[in-house]
Amino acid sequence: MALRVVFMGTPDFAAKALAAIIASPHEAVAVYTQPPRPAGRGQQERRSAVHELAARHAIPVHCPASLKGEDAQADFAAVVKEARADIAVVAAYGLILPKAVLETPRLGCVNIHASLLPRWRGAAPIQRAILEGDRETGITIMQMDEGLDTGPALCRESIALGPAVTCEEVHDRLAVLGGRMIVYALNGLEAGILSPAPQPADGVTYAAKLTREEGRLDWSQPARALERRVRAFTPWPGAWFEHAGTRIKVLEAQVMGNIVGAAPGDVVDDRLTVACADSTLRLLRVQREGKQAQPAAEFLRGFALPKGTRLGSGEAP
Repeated sequence: MALRVVFMGTPDFAAKALAAIIASPHEAVAVYTQPPRPAGRGQQERRSAVHELAARHAIPVHCPASLKGEDAQADFAAVVKEARADIAVVAAYGLILPKAVLETPRLGCVNIHASLLPRWRGAAPIQRAILEGDRETGITIMQMDEGLDTGPALCRESIALGPAVTCEEVHDRLAVLGGRMIVYALNGLEAGILSPAPQPADGVTYAAKLTREEGRLDWSQPARALERRVRAFTPWPGAWFEHAGTRIKVLEAQVMGNIVGAAPGDVVDDRLTVACADSTLRLLRVQREGKQAQPAAEFLRGFALPKGTRLGSGEAP
């Protein structure tokens, strides 16, 4: 027998999981997602990726601003009862699920989390894994409880993180993996052969929510740490530095050798290579505010940063 699923998610990462459930023997009987938000230059309201997918498949969609109130929880219970839902699947939903919501479906709520729990509990597990130089990450399917990603794990699968992998690449791989694994978990739960196991007590880390300010490149740090920041923070919030009042995003960079006599922040050649704490970082692709992304050579033709420039100071070109 197939399980009847209430799906709760918002961005493209979650939409991949919903698509996998739709293609499986299980049935998505209702969807919860974030309300439409103003987006783009015209600030027109835009529905989430999950909302759009659900609408294409004629799945009823609910967009409460919160689930904390008694009325909202009663509405959720009514949806579960009317749809005869067995379980809720949660993926990057964006709202906290109170205890009353977690306990409403017969089989509770399970979460698709983009890390190997207990490492990187929290909001930004992919970015934090890259930022810290982890060699692997993955997907954990867990039974949800009231804690922050503390529930027992149903299953997990890892992927390797290569030395040049980007956040976007890892996101896309984990989105596909999460879809495959949630169907596996639903199969196991339906068959009664998958049991949750408590997370290990050791190795807990927290993936705090990203801020724009975290993207600032501090040239007094090691070049390898800054190169990881570029890969972890692209496309959002972006790695950046300021010079002559202009914010410049760095979209791709490469660690180079050491330059004797250069201070952190010094441009050491005519190819936009910058001295850091221990070696140098060559900025390969950059973007000025309001402009298109450009290779460094093309960028330098319109924004001069010659050898000897100290980034973060100087006059506008």
